[in-house]
Amino acid sequence: MEIHILSVGKIKEKYLNDGIAEYAKRLSRYCKLKFTQVADEKTPDKASDAINRQIKEIEGERILKNIREQDHVITLAIEGRMLDSVELSERIERLGIEGKSSIVFVIGGSLGLSDAVLKRADEKISFSKMTFPHQLMQMILLEQIYRSYRIINHEPYHK
Repeated sequence: MEIHILSVGKIKEKYLNDGIAEYAKRLSRYCKLKFTQVADEKTPDKASDAINRQIKEIEGERILKNIREQDHVITLAIEGRMLDSVELSERIERLGIEGKSSIVFVIGGSLGLSDAVLKRADEKISFSKMTFPHQLMQMILLEQIYRSYRIINHEPYHK
């Protein structure tokens, strides 16, 4: 299975890059991991709704260029379905059983995801009703994917 993390913006903080690298290393025994970061657009202070929508559309076009037709796309969105760790592991395992060879997890920028990206999604999940920085969300997502593979393989992991 290939797990593709597709996100908007670069991660500049060393501690986040270190954490992401650690989970990527741990995950290497379970799946092929791919990262793609598309450029984010600068958002002016007090931008109008129209400008914000235009920025999301530009970022959305960049995201969609990195998604293949056969990819199973899961967007991270506040309005998505909340899963616990066991449910996420069951979902990943079921997709593999159904013959899906690639899952793309999409993390939007500071304004969220465009309507076009949300429409392309096969499913939407939410980690919380709270808003997290998209850079931090990448590490949280990787930890949960790692936890999922530990659960799938009946291996111990702290609770």
